[in-house]
Amino acid sequence: MKKIYGLFSMLLLVVISQNAGAENLFGLKIRLGGRYDNVRKCVASKPGTPGGIAADISAFAEVPAGKGQALHFDLPLMRPILFAAAFHMLQFEPSVTMKFYSEPDNRTSWVFGPVLGLSLHYGPDYKAEGPRSANRFFAAGPIIGAYAGLGRQNKSRPQGFQAGITPYLIPMFGIKDPEKHRGLIVGGSLDGTFFVRPK
Repeated sequence: MKKIYGLFSMLLLVVISQNAGAENLFGLKIRLGGRYDNVRKCVASKPGTPGGIAADISAFAEVPAGKGQALHFDLPLMRPILFAAAFHMLQFEPSVTMKFYSEPDNRTSWVFGPVLGLSLHYGPDYKAEGPRSANRFFAAGPIIGAYAGLGRQNKSRPQGFQAGITPYLIPMFGIKDPEKHRGLIVGGSLDGTFFVRPK
């Protein structure tokens, strides 16, 4: 996971360096939702339950990509760290959103766009008795989703906020997995995005 964090961070630094002097945004995103998941173990659900609640806190950077457009890079923090420390599991889902702002020069603007990412898993499946089950496997799959929200910011102030929703699909496939786990994850989250604009 350290290598993935490193590669994602390096990509982000390259993009930011190419946009030096632009109005880059940085901040935290809080997500709370749920999902149907017939592959991975949800630590908050009973054995045999396919899915459950899904929450995360992530850091992000958003760089301009044209008039009223931006690339939003999301790096999850809470779930990867918590799962690794408490359950010796991995659930890591970095993503990139292409955002389109309906009113980029106004204080309030509708925001929407496609989401693409990568979901990585190491741990038991949803049938396991507990998150520390010995029946563990690696799995991965693409995140395909969309974002829609409402943002508010004041050009004279560095802070801002967005509230939105992100539905998504994740086809998951076992990697070197004797049981050949595979399935489709369907979920969504309510997102609260808090950002600052460096001077």
